Amino acid sequence: MRNKQEIKGKGKQIAGAIKDKVGKLINDPDLAAEGRAERREGQIQQKIGKTRRKAGELLEKVGNAISGK
Repeated sequence: MRNKQEIKGKGKQIAGAIKDKVGKLINDPDLAAEGRAERREGQIQQKIGKTRRKAGELLEKVGNAISGK
C-alpha cells in the first residue's frame, strides 16, 4: 500500500504537469518552468516514499523470519 509521501509526490507531479501545460498554453515560460520543477520534485518525493515503504517491508520480513512467523 502506498504511503502518504508517495501520494503527495504523485499529487505534486499532477499539479506540476498542469502548471507546465497552462504555462505553455498562455505563453508564460515562468509558469511552465515552475510546473516542470514541481513535477520533478513530486517524482523525487514519490521515489523517496517508495524506498521507505520497501525498506519497511524488508525489515518486517526480516523480523518475521527471525521470530519464526
